[in-house]
Amino acid sequence: METAALGGGFNEASVDAARAFRAVMRAMARPGTIERVAGAAPPAPLSVAAGVAVLVLCDPGTLVYLAGGHDTRGLRDWIGFHTGAPVVAERGAAMFALGVWEALAPLDGYALGEAEFPDRSATLIVEVERLEPYGARLTGPGIKGASALSLPEVAAFQANAARFPLGLDFLLCCGNRLAGLPRSSHVEAG
Repeated sequence: METAALGGGFNEASVDAARAFRAVMRAMARPGTIERVAGAAPPAPLSVAAGVAVLVLCDPGTLVYLAGGHDTRGLRDWIGFHTGAPVVAERGAAMFALGVWEALAPLDGYALGEAEFPDRSATLIVEVERLEPYGARLTGPGIKGASALSLPEVAAFQANAARFPLGLDFLLCCGNRLAGLPRSSHVEAG
């Protein structure tokens, strides 16, 4: 294990984790809302926001897939030390997947849930270059009227929503900001 993996977690674990968890849950409950988070200092290439999400959502029973350039020894060690979550080689086994949009594609390789258990699907933590409240138009549960969010593309999110109640959930991360996009959100080009 690299010694750098030992640092970068929450300084005040209970307080930082509680704040971070509330921010992640608000982001998922109000799609398109951008939340600022703090408290994690993960190794590159993971952003602060994605690191915070990993710290509050993953545990020893959570299978994590690292896509493309995110599959590094330093990141594997950091996730293992701070959460105990095992990293898996197959995207289909993952409960959470981390990476940039292009590396996470194609989306059909992840667990989409089952008719009896739609919650048995993956959540993708997507690193994006920009995260702004404009672009694609979002409607659906948790959104009063409509909201807007910059997305890496629209068609994939539309296809995902068409599978509801099955499908993937997404956390979009950029620097210290994140936004949630659950499978129940309807996406239109902005």
